Amino acid sequence: MPTVLVISALVAVVGSLLGEPDVWIERALVLLVAASPCALAIAVPVTVISAIGAASKFGVIIKSGQAFEEFGTIRTVVFDKTGTLTRNEPRVVRVEAVAGSSEDQVLALAAALELNSGHPLAEAITAAAPAAVSGVAVVEEAGHGLTGEVDGRPVRVGNARWLDPQGLVDHAESMADEGMTVVVVEADGRVLGVIGVRDELRPEAAETIAMLHEQGIRTVMLTGDNARTARALAAEAGITDVRAEQLPQDKAAVIAALVADGPTAMVGDGINDAPALSTATVGIAMGLKGSDAAIESADIAFTGSDLRLIPGALAHARRGRRIMTANVGLALLLLVALFPLALFGVLGLASIVLVHEVAEVVIILNGVRAARRPMIARTVGASEDVDARELVVA
Repeated sequence: MPTVLVISALVAVVGSLLGEPDVWIERALVLLVAASPCALAIAVPVTVISAIGAASKFGVIIKSGQAFEEFGTIRTVVFDKTGTLTRNEPRVVRVEAVAGSSEDQVLALAAALELNSGHPLAEAITAAAPAAVSGVAVVEEAGHGLTGEVDGRPVRVGNARWLDPQGLVDHAESMADEGMTVVVVEADGRVLGVIGVRDELRPEAAETIAMLHEQGIRTVMLTGDNARTARALAAEAGITDVRAEQLPQDKAAVIAALVADGPTAMVGDGINDAPALSTATVGIAMGLKGSDAAIESADIAFTGSDLRLIPGALAHARRGRRIMTANVGLALLLLVALFPLALFGVLGLASIVLVHEVAEVVIILNGVRAARRPMIARTVGASEDVDARELVVA
């Protein structure tokens, strides 16, 4: 606009000095109207608002226009494992104890400490030992496990990276190969047993990954679980890129590296996912069961739990971005075309105004197309017989 103002002033002054000041002053005014960026100014907002409104109707809450625009550029989607790709309903499926200890004793000791934890695995272990009495002096070691006392005995419960399974290594590896999370139980400095906890994949997880791959989206699994367990579940889901044994700060570093390679979205639901969600180009929180920290850190929140919303929402954002780009291109083309026509007097003021108004109506109508309710809004959760590929926006 400053450039246009300077050019218009020069046209008026120089033209007046050369003669016919009325003609050149009028052309300067027409030039100002011709270069008015009304269509350009409305090209993006009308599309973004329409698309965000449509997304909210099928349970995708996009917090800002910037988040929507960036969402349409995503090329990599990173999934947290527990509670995102999985049901978040872990259960104990196997217990192995050393000689001299029983499975019930191992579960009771683990449950005594896990009663003080809010981790999803803790619920599974305490459910398997409902009669357990809470331990004392329980301290949580972030990313590792718990320490405390049970009946005066020092007890530690944690993952196999922190506590060596010792004589139960073969059992621990077998559990991990079957997709179980391995919990090691130690008392008095000696490993008493290992517990295999499995959280099944969501039924739509494999469909979701296949849909993303069809859209040319790269998928990554990111988890604090051990590599064997992560790879077993990732194989079931169809994910080949697995980043396992990651602490919360490690997850953020992985996301930062992926963002450096290209636009990356992170999907998570736990408090440990918050740093990674805020680091990603677009953070997505599964809002139905997600923690407040995850939802607060994310740019987009899903009120539903069906993972197929993700490829549907991505397709919706891409379509909205295409409409927005077309609007911006049309508005710029209009300015480029009208400028010389106004400068050389080919079009008068009334004609310029008419062209502007028609162009603005066209851009508004095109932008409103982004409000079209995606097919996924009508089909996800409506029928179990719907083909997953029919859920993606055309």
